[in-house]
Amino acid sequence: MSGCYCGNSLSFQDCCEPYIKGIKKAPTAEALMRSRYSAYATAAADYLIATTHLSTRKLYKKADILAWSKNNKWLKLEVLTSTETTVTFKAYFLDENLKAQVHYEHSTFKFENGNWFYVDGEYN
Repeated sequence: MSGCYCGNSLSFQDCCEPYIKGIKKAPTAEALMRSRYSAYATAAADYLIATTHLSTRKLYKKADILAWSKNNKWLKLEVLTSTETTVTFKAYFLDENLKAQVHYEHSTFKFENGNWFYVDGEYN
């Protein structure tokens, strides 16, 4: 694979993997969002739970995240806009029936105790 799952030209090992493995902290909301997409592509459910803000974490179950992650084939991430605390993106994937899908979301993030967290998103 050329480039990271998140769409950056760096390899996964040099881009999102250090965040997912806890070696580095995502420096921005967009970097966290990109690493979360890569976590879905690599079924890293623990990272997805850990990077969800405590206020909304109870809404997500690890088993559901793993199923969503593994039942879809993740194709491409397109970041449309980002601010300090929001990212609007399209995630392209094939569902379990190999039907092309696009997940379009405007996500909100919060910086707390030196870490970025996903809070919630509006889906279109």
